[in-house]
Amino acid sequence: MSRPTALSSGVELDVRGIRIEGTERVVLCASLFYFRLPREQWRARLEQVRDSGYTCVDVYLPWNFHELAPGRWSFEGRRDVAAFLDLAQETGLYVIARPGPYICSEWDGGALPAWLGLDPDLRVRQHEPRFLAQVTGWFDQVLPLLAERQYPADGPVIMVQLENELDFFDCEDRTGYLTALRDEALRHGITVPLIACSGQGDIEGATGDVPGIIPACNFYPDDDSPDIEPEVRRYAQVLADRDLPLLITETNRRHRTLRRLLASGASLIAPYLQSSGWNFGYTPSTGNWGNPGNFMSHGYDFGGYVSSTGAERPEYAQAQLLARVIDTLGSRLARAGSSVPRVPVTTDFPTSSSPSARDLDGGGQLIAVPHLGTAGTAPSTAVVNGVPVAVAPDSCPLMLTDVPLRPWGHAGTLTLASADLVAASDGVLTFSSEVPVTVVLGGKRVEIPAPGVGAPEQVTVDGLTLVALAPGDAVRLRATERDGTVRLADAAPLPSAAPSVEVRDVRRRTAGAQEESAGTHELPPALEALGVYRGRGAYRTTVDLTGVDELLLVGAADIVDLSVGGRVHPTIAGFGAAQRIDVRETGGRVGVEAVVEIWGHANFDDARLPALRLGALRGLGSLWTVRDVTDVSALWEVHGHWAGLPAPVRGLGGWSSTRVGIPVTYRRDIRSSTASALHLRGVAEPVRVSVDDGEPRTVHTEDPWVLLPAGTHRISVTLPHHPSGGGLRAELLGLEPVMDWTCAVQDDDVLTGFAATSEAERYEVRLPLALEPGEEAWLDVDLSDLPPSDKGFAVRPVGTQIRVTGWAAGECLGRVWAGGRPAFSGGESNILWVPPGWSGLTLLVRGAAGPGTPELRTLRLEFADD
Repeated sequence: MSRPTALSSGVELDVRGIRIEGTERVVLCASLFYFRLPREQWRARLEQVRDSGYTCVDVYLPWNFHELAPGRWSFEGRRDVAAFLDLAQETGLYVIARPGPYICSEWDGGALPAWLGLDPDLRVRQHEPRFLAQVTGWFDQVLPLLAERQYPADGPVIMVQLENELDFFDCEDRTGYLTALRDEALRHGITVPLIACSGQGDIEGATGDVPGIIPACNFYPDDDSPDIEPEVRRYAQVLADRDLPLLITETNRRHRTLRRLLASGASLIAPYLQSSGWNFGYTPSTGNWGNPGNFMSHGYDFGGYVSSTGAERPEYAQAQLLARVIDTLGSRLARAGSSVPRVPVTTDFPTSSSPSARDLDGGGQLIAVPHLGTAGTAPSTAVVNGVPVAVAPDSCPLMLTDVPLRPWGHAGTLTLASADLVAASDGVLTFSSEVPVTVVLGGKRVEIPAPGVGAPEQVTVDGLTLVALAPGDAVRLRATERDGTVRLADAAPLPSAAPSVEVRDVRRRTAGAQEESAGTHELPPALEALGVYRGRGAYRTTVDLTGVDELLLVGAADIVDLSVGGRVHPTIAGFGAAQRIDVRETGGRVGVEAVVEIWGHANFDDARLPALRLGALRGLGSLWTVRDVTDVSALWEVHGHWAGLPAPVRGLGGWSSTRVGIPVTYRRDIRSSTASALHLRGVAEPVRVSVDDGEPRTVHTEDPWVLLPAGTHRISVTLPHHPSGGGLRAELLGLEPVMDWTCAVQDDDVLTGFAATSEAERYEVRLPLALEPGEEAWLDVDLSDLPPSDKGFAVRPVGTQIRVTGWAAGECLGRVWAGGRPAFSGGESNILWVPPGWSGLTLLVRGAAGPGTPELRTLRLEFADD
């Protein structure tokens, strides 16, 4: 079925591929995010992508990075996305713009503003009027910027992505929702193709099957899987049946895998995060691929070809080699259809279960032959159409078979070339390989020895000069003369050793940042309700603990330092899971204080824990005194399998049946004169719980609690029959709410303003610095004697049970948690990065309760390789 491809002739997408101004192109695209880099580095990073051979960058535009508070917009400084897009055009790069409204990207809330969760009737990522009204406000700001910078008229934007991996999310009306987003884009004059990416291959789930929205695919395979090619070819065919190309909008960064995707039919290949960056300030998210969740680090780096500091990794040269192959084959490859090899290919090494090939326009094939073995072992052998050829481990040469050579000044046909063709001119073919190159031409088979660095090998066959370069030389290739003379660019200087400096002398401020009063409240409000979308708040009250052994804390997120009667309890970072707090050593009327810090709102939608739901709010949640605990594991009626009437009565989970894995329901009445919490102990697999025959909810092992109002309730628990399981126990906790709270807040603006002040009194201290749990110290670090570095430097706080927030040049750098912390993901999680040229360094160090005494022993300053 044919679909509309674009309203502009500048960029066209159909089964033949991507055409820009009428020219077919294979597009290599690197993710590069302006909001994760200092503005001063934008141009250098864009030029670095261009010099890698990639021709495009994809860039998210985070809604909540630009709308700082409801109706408070900023597109200045590091938020000047228009300037970033203009720089991309000046650099010669295309742009795929991804304005959401939801972006994921391990970013605070997936870019959805935190205050959206304050409206109980607003449902994010749904075809729902309240949410769409908010999206319209965002699109009214951002889409005109994109429309003004579309290709070819006034800018580099060649595609605009709507939403992001919607097939992961439970959207009730995908067609209606995506239609609304499409109509907004068209209303604002977007004429380049509109795309929507599927995160797990559900094309209709990602696009709503809406006309005018072109599906794209995100693939994150195991790089060593032998089955990548058949999966990718399947999607290439599915899209070809719709007269569309295969656009891979996200995938792994390893070029061995990218070559396999290219051979399988991709017209766009956009490995996610080739150019790394940083989560400055309070922008990281929570809930990234943990068990069930974890914290995203200040560093945002998944091993792409450029590190967070801008250093080029070995994959950078691999990018240049792949780009040279694509450029050399040009439109012959860009117009090629996906296929399988027309000649037999066998190997003595682990390889693809079904290799892919491209049927080149004008004849011949490009065949990817991946060697999935370990690097460093001896070369292995593939047999291609009966010809043995050498293949290096951990490589994927793009071999050519039966390719007419007339476009390159020769009347013959290249029957086989076992290595990458990185340049072709009148009568000269230049290959790149680290092993011997086999070429079959005009019935003649020749082998070019493995080239050495700086010493190309060459032979001449039937008037055609064949040159082989080592990969390190191939990336520096500037020209190959008719006689085989090779001209190379100068080699880049080797990086210098990275020094480090130990800092022990700092200046401590005599006072901390002032809190702003947020009033008194009967129950603890969410921080967002107090106007804190990034930052922290304090909750204070008094409570009578006479006869109370424990408290129950429900829904607290993200980081809670709880003090009861002067005793600081271990820091809580449980993503909203109910927490039992032992207060047996505390009695009478005591003060309660909780300092709650937002690390970041969930960027995914994980139903297992309250704070991992997309749009979930942050704060203390609710605190209860536990007045009594009753075991309610017995006297459950059994319904299901062959249980008849009257219903048998068994212990919870105690029914015996041969129907293993089939759900069985247990029911009983539970009565409490106060609010209560039902705790299901021993939950292994998710169970369904309904109260008074209401809508069932899923209870998980991570948070096996159900809150109940006072009264008598009919409880139904449905679970798969699991005779090998450990069994369930149930207990009922009688609760009373802790009330009458006084609140104070410090949002990121308040904290950043205090960090930047020069008026605070200070005194000299020498590390190590010991702190009490919950105690804070503001430290100023003198950097005036440090040597200059064009990549900045990292600050590594060394200590135990401390959380450190850093500021420089009037901006929050990020946060580090040393000792006793939850799981982290992303890049380097133990450092704060100070960009080059950013002045000053102020640290807020807070002691956390846990094993060991909170202590900052030293600060290690580490300089990135130049």
